[in-house]
Amino acid sequence: MIQLGTTLLSDDIKDESFVCDLQKCKGACCVEGHLGAPLLFDELDEVEDVVAKVKAYLSLEATAVLDKEGGFVLDHEGEFSTTTMNGNECAFAFYDKNKILKCSIEQAHLDGKTDFVKPISCHLYPVRLGKTAHFETVNYDKWQICSSACDLGKELKVPVYKFLKEPLIRKFGANWYDELCSLIEEVPTTSQQSSL
Repeated sequence: MIQLGTTLLSDDIKDESFVCDLQKCKGACCVEGHLGAPLLFDELDEVEDVVAKVKAYLSLEATAVLDKEGGFVLDHEGEFSTTTMNGNECAFAFYDKNKILKCSIEQAHLDGKTDFVKPISCHLYPVRLGKTAHFETVNYDKWQICSSACDLGKELKVPVYKFLKEPLIRKFGANWYDELCSLIEEVPTTSQQSSL
C-alpha cells in the first residue's frame, strides 16, 4: 500500500498498466453490471442540472427514463448512482457512429455545454474510491471487460496512475499528484534493489 496523507492507494496503481481501448471494448463499462455509476453526494445537483443539456445526444428511450426517474437513484446498497435503463446500461450513455458507447455528460463537456466533466467514479475508472475510519482508499478494480485496456497499457508501458493523471488531479489536486509520482518513482524497483 502507498500512504499519502490521509489517502491509502493499492500498489496496483503503480504495478498494473492500463489504457482504455474503446475500439475493442466498445465502452462496455457503461452497460455491464447491475448499477449505474457511483455518485458522491456533492455530485447529485450537478447530475440533475446536466440532464437537460445531454438529451440531444441520447436515445428517446434514455430521455424517457431520465424524465421519469431523474439523473440518479438511491440504489439497493444505500448509495447514489446514475439511473440505468432496465438495470443495465447507464441512461447517460449513447452510441456513436462506430457503435461505441460514450458518456453524454462528457460529450456535453467537450462541446462546451457544461463544466461538469462526468461523475468522478467514471473519470477515475479503473480505480474505485472507498473509506476506512481514518483514510480514503484508492483501489484498482480489475474487471475482465477491461482486459484489452490492460493489454494496451502494457504495450504502451503506461501504469494506472499515469493513465489517470487528469482525474486524480481533479479529485486530489496537482500537489497531491506530484507527491504521489515522487513516492512511486523514487522507490527503486526490485532489479535496482538487487544490484545495490
